[in-house]
Amino acid sequence: MAKDTAPRWDRRMQQRLARGEAAALGELYDRFAALVHSQAHLMLDDEDAAGLVTREVFAQIWESPEEYDPKQGSMRAWVAHLTHRRSVRRLRTSAATSYAAEHGEDTAPDPDEVEQRVRNATAAARADYIVASMPAPLRQALKLAYVDRRDYRQAAAELGVTEDEARRRLRLGLQLLSTANARPLEGSAPPGYGRIR
Repeated sequence: MAKDTAPRWDRRMQQRLARGEAAALGELYDRFAALVHSQAHLMLDDEDAAGLVTREVFAQIWESPEEYDPKQGSMRAWVAHLTHRRSVRRLRTSAATSYAAEHGEDTAPDPDEVEQRVRNATAAARADYIVASMPAPLRQALKLAYVDRRDYRQAAAELGVTEDEARRRLRLGLQLLSTANARPLEGSAPPGYGRIR
């Protein structure tokens, strides 16, 4: 597969959407609906809200495909960014609504508490996105070490690689995951958009 296959596909998809091709939206949905739904569900912890965010994201893509800029990153990253923005908006609205229901209509939730919830949900969604986007060998090594509780020697044996290679894969996977809590600089690209392809 050529190195520029994904960006070429991204540009073609944007052009098809701009022409109003319903089949393009269906293809995009088939490719990214699971990503959108899982990211929204991870952030909101609510199946119905995740379904609503999924519908909203694909509606926005259908209505405004020109918002996607291939120079900023992949279509996947843009879709993840849209999902993040919508999920954060819904999370803030939900926090304000539930707080008002508990404490009375005239009170507002503590902004720091709401922002902490948003940061936590964002970090969890970013970690999930990073794991889903990382190369399979790194993902397999992390799964063996942290889900299946194997040490690097056991992981090396199961993966059929040297112990040094198993340690390298674990280290690289953990380095990627460590960026999940990194906060983007003001004015920089949104989380995920233009960073991970």
